[in-house]
Amino acid sequence: MQRTRRDVLGAGAAGAVGLFAGCVSGSSPGAGDDNGEGRTVSMEPVGEVTLDGVPENVANYFPGYADMAVALGHGDAINSTGIINRYHIDHYEELDGVDIDKGSLTELVTDGAIDKEIFYELESDLHLIDPQWLINNGFGFEQADVDELSENVAPFFGNTIFRRTDSWHDYRYYTMYEAFQKVAEVFDEVDRYEAFAEFHDGFITEVETNLPSADQRPNALLCFAAGNEPEAFYPYRLSDKGTNKKQFRDLGITDALSGTGIEGLSTNDRGQIDYETMLEVDPDSILIRGHETKTREEFEDTVLAFMENHDVASDLTAVQEGQVFRGGPIYAGPIHNLFLTERYAKLYFPDSYSGELFDREELASIITE
Repeated sequence: MQRTRRDVLGAGAAGAVGLFAGCVSGSSPGAGDDNGEGRTVSMEPVGEVTLDGVPENVANYFPGYADMAVALGHGDAINSTGIINRYHIDHYEELDGVDIDKGSLTELVTDGAIDKEIFYELESDLHLIDPQWLINNGFGFEQADVDELSENVAPFFGNTIFRRTDSWHDYRYYTMYEAFQKVAEVFDEVDRYEAFAEFHDGFITEVETNLPSADQRPNALLCFAAGNEPEAFYPYRLSDKGTNKKQFRDLGITDALSGTGIEGLSTNDRGQIDYETMLEVDPDSILIRGHETKTREEFEDTVLAFMENHDVASDLTAVQEGQVFRGGPIYAGPIHNLFLTERYAKLYFPDSYSGELFDREELASIITE
């Protein structure tokens, strides 16, 4: 079913065509330039997209990008996310005036697929989604579907950055803050982005000055396993430069799987490991994803308690020394990252870090003022 989308942000016909086509005729100004036809932003794999104003209704898949919008003061523009329970917003409660109405978000994925019609129903000004993610992950999308939605609804703009293990991702990757800057250009909030980035840089510098020497920092096995009594695990590579491992890189936590031949989870590799394989590696610590709805205490009373009583898992050094932690969200944005860095700094190095490691009031003022 095809329907023509409403005019974008009140733009006239000429401006709407520019937005639908995702390009500017004639010269190609830099991102954020105003040549009378709108602002042009650029990001791989789509390239240049022209915006006739600040988008007010934005479709989104990755919670990390939604977190970027919130950080820029535009959380109310986000209308959807891929899987709602993977968007964790508890940290916003610590920041006065920072919030998103998670209950109003449309969940895009149903039974492992995404119905193309949902994008017509959302009538977004922009799809803040990497179209190659939709095409290459079994959601039932083809390039023709992306082209159709780009023409009839709104263009796509985004890059899959949370991991770097997918063979189909043969175009440029972006760091968290490179992608964040692109989103800031979309929302015309470059000054706010720069203030946020400066806050982040100061925080990371302060954390780094108190880190133990490199030989005193542990390695970690990062994996995914839902359920309170896990027996099989999907491994991630901590050495992967995806954005959801940024906090571990900044703290100097190394990859326990380096040199083992075990690859990381991707759309091309869905292999699992068991406790016997873990024991061969015997990591200093284990990070298990899929438990962000639990508190640390709830995790220890369920998952860790099960491992402590398991015939094989109980022999793991990390289990014996209590170095098994929740692994954090799969998709993380800049607000998430600040809180996650603080969390793991205190978990891994309790002699060096305690309490709040960054000023919540100052951060909230950057986002809201």
